[in-house]
Amino acid sequence: MKRQIFFKAGLPVLAAALLVAVYALAAQNDAVVADALNQAGASGPWWMWPLILLFFCFILGIIAVLAGVGGGVLYVPLVSGFFPFHLDFVRGAGLMVALAGALAAGPGLLKRNLASLRLALPVALIASTCAIVGAMIGLALPTNVVQIALGTTILFIAILILKSKNVAVPEVKNPDAVGIALGMNGVYFDASSGKEYAWKTHRTLPGLLMFIIIGVMAGMFGLGAGWANVPVLNLMMGVPLKVAVGTSKFLLSITDTSAAWVYLNQGCVIPLMAIPSIVGLMFGSFVGVRLLAKAKPKFIRYMVIGVLLFAGAKALLKGLGIG
Repeated sequence: MKRQIFFKAGLPVLAAALLVAVYALAAQNDAVVADALNQAGASGPWWMWPLILLFFCFILGIIAVLAGVGGGVLYVPLVSGFFPFHLDFVRGAGLMVALAGALAAGPGLLKRNLASLRLALPVALIASTCAIVGAMIGLALPTNVVQIALGTTILFIAILILKSKNVAVPEVKNPDAVGIALGMNGVYFDASSGKEYAWKTHRTLPGLLMFIIIGVMAGMFGLGAGWANVPVLNLMMGVPLKVAVGTSKFLLSITDTSAAWVYLNQGCVIPLMAIPSIVGLMFGSFVGVRLLAKAKPKFIRYMVIGVLLFAGAKALLKGLGIG
């Protein structure tokens, strides 16, 4: 009870402290930001856009929780499509958004045995290395090329969410040699059913190779990679859905950190974007958790698919110089 009171009382203080930090950082960089917004053709005072972004990300945080998707996969296409920020800055902020959520969730997932270190570490080594390569490629390519690739990827993600049917506990009869050698197995307790499930992996080598592509895409577009991690772990490698989701969330804290350093080094992470985005998504997630019990998942799922299709099409047209 005391923890709940402290938590509720601390939220406004945390919000106020973060907003003061935004203002202090903004005061140092207002000329730079104002110049960047003017070049993008934005109207209104420069401080208006971080406030709009804060409210926008608050709504985005609610939708992300209700739909069961990461904030990064919605953040990058929507913010790049509707805000006057350069795509490099949006991708840098998108990685910070995904990273903040992963770092917050990681310890709890490990404590509840819903994220497996044995499963995560080999995958993280591959994905994080490739995420660095992806980030370097994304920053080297022309913006319109990245916009076209981003739009195509977002449309693919929307179709993947529409078509995918995850299996709660896949049946793995014969674990392969690679999975056995890497110790990719474990036991987790499912609180909803009150049962313990032993799991192991198959098709491990093809699954690990898929994370080369996932890592490159995560770094190039700043999306995070939960949308791709879960289907590969669950459908291809045979990991139970809850362990796949938990391990995927933990993986983001490693993969996105690698890519984020590249964007930070190139000056593509602006506090005026990153802080309102993280704060808005954080508070939106708190509200989303409360609404989750009353929401209709099927409606939310189709709504997110519709939003992704629209955002993907907009990014594609923007890259082609039409939108």
